[in-house]
Amino acid sequence: QLVESGGGLVQPGGSLRLSCAASENIRVIVAMGWYRQAPGKQRELVAEITSGGSTKYADSVKGRSTISRDNAKNTVYLQTNSLKPEDTAVYYCKVRTFMGRVYWGQGTQVTVSS
Repeated sequence: QLVESGGGLVQPGGSLRLSCAASENIRVIVAMGWYRQAPGKQRELVAEITSGGSTKYADSVKGRSTISRDNAKNTVYLQTNSLKPEDTAVYYCKVRTFMGRVYWGQGTQVTVSS
């Protein structure tokens, strides 16, 4: 249902762009977002964008991350610059529909290390 891409190994200070495409059968999406989970920690919100374009960011990524979406393609993007080792985590895409249904992606690993 959700196909994520763009994870990988990046050096500190580098940039990464994550993509998540939702299948066409997921209708009336009201919000798309990215969460992350580091080893031993709870899953946390990174950024979210509504169908109207409103955005929300975790304090830890404000000023470094930009979330955007292509409504026609049911795709959400997360661009993060100035990556830090503490950004290392599995990143999950989340989609919420008008009917309240929630979909999660399979997760993509982001590792920030020299």
